[in-house]
Amino acid sequence: MGLKIGSSVPEFSLKDQHGNTFHSKDFIGKKAMVIYFYPKDNTPGCTKEACQFRDSYEDFTDLGAEVVGISSDSEKSHRSFAKKYELPFVLLADPDKKVRRLFKVENSLLVLPGRETYVVDKTGKIIMVFNSINASEHMRRALKALKSQSE
Repeated sequence: MGLKIGSSVPEFSLKDQHGNTFHSKDFIGKKAMVIYFYPKDNTPGCTKEACQFRDSYEDFTDLGAEVVGISSDSEKSHRSFAKKYELPFVLLADPDKKVRRLFKVENSLLVLPGRETYVVDKTGKIIMVFNSINASEHMRRALKALKSQSE
């Protein structure tokens, strides 16, 4: 299991699908984040998960949160994946799995990179962790966690 609820989000920097550097510290104190780790671009489960986040993206931004997807795919792979499915959020390339290790996201079924979602509040504290290889629950649980915090 990765980081726990109540932990501070680790600081990290990675390149996004456009070659820009994303710094997690730029959001702390300003915006909540939904950080989801997924195995691979253009695979059935990962595509389903990304499209669910896309279809509810406005709900997340209305709650003041930014959605961030992370996998070990390249910037180029992320660029074509985001374009193909019209993904409005940032996809970060973690080719050496440095950030995956920072969040302690373990492999699922021993070989697949794990699928894990973190909701981080505006102060940088983790308020939800969900780990499941099943892609269909991640978006719904992240949205529910953000909504319950804003009530």
